Amino acid sequence: MRTIFLLLLLANATLFAYTRLDSGGNGDAVRLTQQVRPEMIKLLTPQQVAALGPAKVAALADVCIEWGPFNDAERARVASEIESLKLGRLLSQKRIEITTSHWVYVPRLPSKADADKRAAELTGAGVKNVSVIDTGPQRLFISLGAFRDEEAAKAYLQKLEQAHVAGAKVGQRQQVLTQTVLVVRDPEAAVVSRLKTMKSDYPDTELKIGACEKTS
Repeated sequence: MRTIFLLLLLANATLFAYTRLDSGGNGDAVRLTQQVRPEMIKLLTPQQVAALGPAKVAALADVCIEWGPFNDAERARVASEIESLKLGRLLSQKRIEITTSHWVYVPRLPSKADADKRAAELTGAGVKNVSVIDTGPQRLFISLGAFRDEEAAKAYLQKLEQAHVAGAKVGQRQQVLTQTVLVVRDPEAAVVSRLKTMKSDYPDTELKIGACEKTS
C-alpha cells in the first residue's frame, strides 16, 4: 500500500513539473507569441523594389532583373558586354512581340548603291540600328529605328539632329517586331550596379526589378 502511494505521489509530481515547464516556456500561448505576425509583413511593389539599392536588391530572394527589349544587333552587343559578369545559368532570354507605330527614316535614295553608301556613312557616324529597306513601298528608304509612339520617335530624331545627322524624318509605320529581353535571376549587388550603369547606353530599354515569373 505504501509503495502504491509513493508511486502515485511521484506521478503527480512529474505531471505537475511537466505542466509548469510547458506553460513557462513551450506552451501554446508562448508559441503563439513567438510566431511571425502576418499583419507586419509588407509586400513590396515593383516600383519599391526597383528603388532599392543594389545591396538590398541582392538580399531579396527569388528576384529577377528584366532588361530590354533589344533587337538582334543590340542583344549580341549586350551579351558581349556582360560576358565578364559570368552569370552562367542565372542569365536567360525571352522573346517578346512589340507593336510599333512610328519610325525614323531617311527618304528614298536614287539607287541601291546610294542607299548603301548613305547607310555606311550613318553607321560610321555612330548611328545605331541603320538598315536599308530592300522591298515594299519603302524600298531604298533607310530605317533608323522603330518606336512605340510618335513622342519617342521625335525624341530620337532630336538626338540625331543634335549629333548633326541631317535628312532624317519621322513617319507612321505600324509593324510587329520580335525582340529580346534579358533576365537575370537573384543578381548580386555588383551585377545590379553594372546593369543600371549600362542602361544609359541603351536609352530605349527598360530595367525592371521584381519577383521572378513562375515556371510551369
